[in-house]
Amino acid sequence: MREWNDLIFEQLVWIVGGFVLLILWMLIWNLIQGSKLRKMKRRYELMMKGAGVQDLETLLIDLKMQQDKIEDVQEEQRQQLTQIQKWMPMQKSKIGIKRYNAFGEKGNDLSFSIAIINDQQDGVVLTGLYNRDGSFVYAKGLEKGESPHALSPEEREAIALAGLKK
Repeated sequence: MREWNDLIFEQLVWIVGGFVLLILWMLIWNLIQGSKLRKMKRRYELMMKGAGVQDLETLLIDLKMQQDKIEDVQEEQRQQLTQIQKWMPMQKSKIGIKRYNAFGEKGNDLSFSIAIINDQQDGVVLTGLYNRDGSFVYAKGLEKGESPHALSPEEREAIALAGLKK
């Protein structure tokens, strides 16, 4: 037992020196970490200064609620856009106009045919015939570019002109 005590006593200087170095290293480490923590706390306080909230948790919760509202609005807009895209091909947005002199009399091209159609060539053809005695306007419905009523060459040309529009 005495041998053990002598061995420990001989090494005691090294053991105490090692503990002193370990304590000094831990003290320096603690000071460095405290400095970093103070810098981080100052940056946190600076960031939260103009936010109008007390802590970061409240700020994050508010931001999450705002994000959820934005996502709801985006989903609603996405549905509206899908609905609009379904309606777009059916809109009567293509227009073709053909002016002509219907009766070959002296005068200007005062008669006309206007085709108003959609992408499927559904729509209407309006024809205005002008002569010296008066003016007459006729309307003919269209389905797939055809009408149950006879179409004149000028009306067919107006439909073709409208079909060329993009």
